[in-house]
This record gives sequence, C-alpha cells and structure tokens, in this order.
Amino acid sequence: MIDARLPLALDGGGLVWPEHGPIAIIQPNAEASLPGVPRDRAQIIHGFKPTHDAWQARGYDCTVGIDKTYAAAIVCLPRAKTEARALLASSVAHASGIVVIDGQKTDGVDSVLKDVRKRVQVHGPVSKAHGKLFWFENRDPEAFRDWDVGPALTQGGFWTAPGVFSADAVDPASALLASALPEKLGKRIADLGAGWGYLSAHVLTRSDIDAVHLVEANHMALECARRNVADGRARFHWADATSWSPPEPIDTVVMNPPFHTGRAADPDLGRAFMQSAARVLHPQGQLWMVANRHLPYESTLRATFAHVTEAGADTRFKLFRASRPLRKRA
Repeated sequence: MIDARLPLALDGGGLVWPEHGPIAIIQPNAEASLPGVPRDRAQIIHGFKPTHDAWQARGYDCTVGIDKTYAAAIVCLPRAKTEARALLASSVAHASGIVVIDGQKTDGVDSVLKDVRKRVQVHGPVSKAHGKLFWFENRDPEAFRDWDVGPALTQGGFWTAPGVFSADAVDPASALLASALPEKLGKRIADLGAGWGYLSAHVLTRSDIDAVHLVEANHMALECARRNVADGRARFHWADATSWSPPEPIDTVVMNPPFHTGRAADPDLGRAFMQSAARVLHPQGQLWMVANRHLPYESTLRATFAHVTEAGADTRFKLFRASRPLRKRA
C-alpha cells in the first residue's frame, strides 16, 4: 500500500511537496493513512460512495472529481488500465507541480511506469510491499492529453466510461435477467447496484410504472446512467445499496449484485444486497436477482424471504425470484 512507500519517498527519497497549495489524493484506499501528506492541504477525490464517506468521516475534505488546480497530485492506480490513464491525464491537467503515481504490481504499476517514462523524466521508483511509487515534475499539462478518456457511447448505444462495470458491452447476466422479468412489476421499482442503467432502462419500457430508483455507489456509473435512462420516472441515488433507504416502500427490486471487493471474491457483499432488498420492499414485495452459478446465495435468500424459486438459468448464471420479505420482530 501507499503507506509503506510514501514515507520512504519523502524521507530522503527525493520527494518534496510544494510549500503551498492543495494536494489532491485520487482514489486512495479507505484504510490508507497517507503519512507525510499535510491533512489541512489534502483533498480526497473518490467517486465510490462508501470510500468517499469513510474519508469524510475521518475529517478530510472530499469531492468526487478533480475540479480545481492543485499544487501536487497523488494518483492511486485502479486496476483498469484505461481508467488509470484517464486519472493520470486529468491529474497532469490540474496539478501545477508534482504528480505522484502509486500502485501495486497487480494493478499494473510496472506497465504505467514504463509508459510514463516515455513522456517525462521520472523520479524513483520506490519499491516496497509488492508495489511502486514514482513521481515527476509537471512541466506540460498537455503531456498526457491523449490518455484523457471520459464517458463515451458504445456500439450498443449506451454511455459508459473507464472503470465502470461492463463498460464495453451489456453484461450477459443483466441481459439474462432483463429477458426473464415479467411485464407486471408494480408501481415502484428499485435497481440496486444499477451501474450505467441497463436494467432500469429495460424496466422503464413498462408504461404502468411510476418510479424506478437507480441506486449506485460508483459516481461515474451513475452519471452514465443519467444519460442512458432519459425517463422522467427515473430517480438517481448516489448511495451504498446496502444502506440506502427509499422514500417509500418498494414493490419490486431488480439487481445483479457485485460479488468482488477489489480483486477478492466476497459473497458477503451479495448477501448484504439481498438483505437490503428485503429491508426496502413492502411486505408483499418481490426480488428478481441474477447471480453466477457458483455463488452460494440460496440459504441467505431462504432466510430472508418467505418464498424463493429459481426462475431460470444457463451454464453461467442462475435467476431467482423471492417474495414476501421476512421481518425480524423487535
């Protein structure tokens, strides 16, 4: 992690912050402590709602995007190469001084370092804890302009962006779920983990629906959804689906829940989505959900809903319909 490498760079490694001005820290891990970064000059830039809120709870100034000029910037590399390049390009365009890049080997830091060296003079790297940190003095804000890739239309006619789930095409699990949904879903629908809006757009083809609540923790994905779901009945919520509360009880929840935290498989995340679905539904409400075949979700569904049936499947995915959420007695 960056906490292992940053002190080495600052303590005799040659990295020195500019004397004045704000320092942008872009997409840091929620558990990082950022040793050597002056808290009163730091601004955390993170579009993932739980991480954004975690930094804000620690008293940091937080925002979702790079929106001003900084004296220095630290880019914590994401896994997606295109997203990493876009973040670096935006940092170079907005940082008047030093740009620092940090990442794990598993996040492709070696490849980024090689590419950056072709354009600017690099200092470092500092290697520790299975990763690298390096930096350069930003002398040309246009040096990485060709890496600055934002939201764009896919061949399928949907807006997506680097780092957004299923950015290149419709996710096949979501497509399977959309094809299985009944015509009658009720008046009020919630799409938990709505992504760039594919399921919600499909749901809104029904004329008898009053509102569809798109709940998504990835700010950029939700911005794409705003473009993809141009329907006055859509309600957009930048929120953690596991804790979101609707303005009114929901008739039907549709979802293709995530099952990874970073690189690690995390079935508990999907289970939390199921429990959240049960919480927001009215007593006779229903859940329609798709999941990878290997994920052990049946026991959680049966413990959370009175009726659970498998509504379809293929070689990779399984569909569930669950109804009548079980309420715990106080």
